[in-house]
Amino acid sequence: MREKRDYDVVVVGSGPNGLAAAIFMQQKGLSVLLLEGKPTIGGGLRTAELTLPGFKHDICSAVHPLAAASPFFETLPLSLHGLEYIYPEVDCAHPLDDGTAAILKGATEETAAGLGADEEAYLKLIKPVVTDWPLIAPDVLGPLHFPKHPLLMARFGLPALTSASHLVNRFKTTPARALFAGMAAHSIQPLSNLATSAIALVLMANGHLKGWPIPKGGSNQIANALASYFVSLGGKIETDTYITSLQQLPSAHALLFDVTPKQLLQIAGHKFSSIYKWQLERYRYGPGVFKIDWALDGPIPFKAEECRKAGTVHLGNTFEEISDGEQQIWNGKHPEKPFVLMAQPSISDPTRAPQGKHSVWAYCHVPNGSTEDMTGIIENQVERYAPGFKDTILARHTMNSAQMQEYNPNYIGGDINGGVIDLAQLFTRPALRWSPYKTSAKGIYICSSSTPPGGGVHGMCGYNAAKKVTAELFDYVDSAEFNR
Repeated sequence: MREKRDYDVVVVGSGPNGLAAAIFMQQKGLSVLLLEGKPTIGGGLRTAELTLPGFKHDICSAVHPLAAASPFFETLPLSLHGLEYIYPEVDCAHPLDDGTAAILKGATEETAAGLGADEEAYLKLIKPVVTDWPLIAPDVLGPLHFPKHPLLMARFGLPALTSASHLVNRFKTTPARALFAGMAAHSIQPLSNLATSAIALVLMANGHLKGWPIPKGGSNQIANALASYFVSLGGKIETDTYITSLQQLPSAHALLFDVTPKQLLQIAGHKFSSIYKWQLERYRYGPGVFKIDWALDGPIPFKAEECRKAGTVHLGNTFEEISDGEQQIWNGKHPEKPFVLMAQPSISDPTRAPQGKHSVWAYCHVPNGSTEDMTGIIENQVERYAPGFKDTILARHTMNSAQMQEYNPNYIGGDINGGVIDLAQLFTRPALRWSPYKTSAKGIYICSSSTPPGGGVHGMCGYNAAKKVTAELFDYVDSAEFNR
């Protein structure tokens, strides 16, 4: 008979992965307590009036193709708990210096047609991923294992595991190469690194399958819906409970931590084997980000009309310019023309700003832990493609990479991916083990973005970890159709 505990499971951290883990285990009839250090839940899913009253800004994540397409989140009745996605007319636009823009739209053929001479090359590369993704997503978004559909995984893996610098050579035109560069730059590492093509393929395919939506009212609405559903199942949430040691926790059969290796070592390191501690201590974090939120007097006056309709805009011109900038950052430098990721939620969600005004979010990559003020550099990049942009600024709020970590301890040095997602840490994050979610201490697990499949609002790290816990400690085997 199992020894009596206060709870079956305690989950520390209420980001999307902590919430996903808590929900999965509560669904299975376990008693689950979810602890959050801040006054509100959400991790990277928070929204606040950072600049002026009435302007709602997403503090971290803003656009959610992976949340909309998450194999786990898709099974949850989140619309019944207040979540409503809004789909911009253009998912993503990538302006060029000549005043034109490459765009990603829902229809694969429409996106391809806009790439001119690279239309057929784009279709040949992307259509197989779009076709196969519903079948291979659980395998791609999980730990290393023998896949359910090995041939389809091989068809995805061959291009995905190559470097973006190599795969981009399938395209000849500047717009197609630039569009691919912006997608691959989400990997936050040099585009010459192996596997940097994977994130580009996943983001583009999911754009065609599910779009790049924003949650009506702000990204916090995703967290609120997940929490509401969890509580409706009988789960319990406690906020303002920052955990620094195991002694603070109630008794439970399992502890799941939605934290990165650095915090896990601080909390539970004394419980781990010397080999496991050694691996966690050598876990590598990647570049950070410098982020700006603007309150604007009107829409950004982009030269390219498509950019004015886009929920997301990638600023960086050509593949070569973006690749050079990302390499500089990896080398510890701050480029004068960095790749800038921008979200314009108020273009399609009028609840984000007062009537006629706009709230806009943007960041660029910087060396880990950087305190360099990139405000002027980022604003120059926007002005480059939208002359007159600076005249629309009413107020701004900035966060350097050190401040990002201060706000969210999981963002070590401003690293929003929970650690480098290069080939060396793609499947072995945070350590080389049979199960990456299981620590060396009995009953202690990690479920953060520092486990496979890594960063992004998809909840799959938490879901995969929760499956491991329920199978190992509670003799439960999930049979849902999207599971292995």
